[in-house]
Amino acid sequence: MKFAVKAVAVSAMIVAAGAAFAQKGETVKIAFMDPLSGPFANVGQNQLKSWQFVSGKLSGAKNVAGVNFEVVGFDNKGSPQESLNTLKAAIDQGFRYVTQGNGSGAAAAILDAVAKHNARNPGKEVVYLNYAAVDPALTNEKCDYWHFRLDADTTMKMEALTSFMKDQPKVTKVFLLNQNYSHGQQVAKYFKEGIARKRPDVKIVGEDLHPIGQVKDFAPYVAKIKQSGADTIVTGNWGQDLTLLVKALNDAGLKIPMYTYYAGVTGTPTALAAGGDSEVYVIAYGSANQTGEIGQLAAEFKKQFNDDFYTYAVYNGIKLMAGAIEKAKSTDPVKVAKALEGLQVKSFAGDVTMRATDHQLQQSMFVTKWQKADKKYPYSVENTGYTFAPVKQMEPYVASTPTSCQMKRPG
Repeated sequence: MKFAVKAVAVSAMIVAAGAAFAQKGETVKIAFMDPLSGPFANVGQNQLKSWQFVSGKLSGAKNVAGVNFEVVGFDNKGSPQESLNTLKAAIDQGFRYVTQGNGSGAAAAILDAVAKHNARNPGKEVVYLNYAAVDPALTNEKCDYWHFRLDADTTMKMEALTSFMKDQPKVTKVFLLNQNYSHGQQVAKYFKEGIARKRPDVKIVGEDLHPIGQVKDFAPYVAKIKQSGADTIVTGNWGQDLTLLVKALNDAGLKIPMYTYYAGVTGTPTALAAGGDSEVYVIAYGSANQTGEIGQLAAEFKKQFNDDFYTYAVYNGIKLMAGAIEKAKSTDPVKVAKALEGLQVKSFAGDVTMRATDHQLQQSMFVTKWQKADKKYPYSVENTGYTFAPVKQMEPYVASTPTSCQMKRPG
């Protein structure tokens, strides 16, 4: 009898231990869907490589869950409609985790489609990791339980940026130039709101919205900026639309401070370097000169691809996924989604927390400035001899903004 009881107890312990490490050795497949062709292909290709590189480096024994990560690219061409096609293809191929970031229009389409799919297909749920689409609506009025944002949204970045700009006495006359879609419109809106609160003396002397990915020559926009008498440019442009703007500024010899979200993204640093010394700032959740594990990863990425690793949200995404899988003791998206809520993990700049109320990651923000690489900040962006040096780091609470999300949870 004693033997039987002991045997049952030992069996129970083995089962418990098995359950605790049930996910170890499993492969978690993530479908990446962003532009891999068209005007923003250089950005999408860099970010696909980033996801694949980091997921490979942080697989197996390199993460707390002991799982392997595999990332497969799908070309959504930056289009909401194509995103729905790629999402369907990924789900049909068995993917239960998807990630996307370039374009809030595509993000909104994916968020809605994932929500509908999950409601109609219990047992086949999909989790959407948004690593770069920053429309505040995605974690406010459009928030959804299955969507988790790894980047800081436009309101968060602008709260941090205007907190920095209010202490820059040179900023008095601002020209706002942005892409004509939700992101660009919101950069303009939230800048005006933030600067009015903090520096009511600052004047908006010009504002323009242009078609995304369609302008080949920004000279007419630069002429408007010059004519306005602006002493500062604020832009949320990214990819080709920022690179060509910088080229037009260079050609016109217009050198005024520019505050950006995405000057570190593929192609733009090379254009900046062609213009020599320029006063350009970036607001982001990291800098090109991070140290520690992520600095090492960036150095290895550069060596392998001769390209810059700048989408640090990838690192946080894999860390959060591993943490949630370890907490859930499962790779099941339903259990992982639940474990992601409120999860805190150590990142490259302190702790980051996935806020449970709206699934918006709370994290530190950095203002960096374009300058020549030196001993203190040696990383040469796009091999230009220049870098983005950190000038201010802000704790998560500085950029944290409230949410109107009324999260509907399953069950």
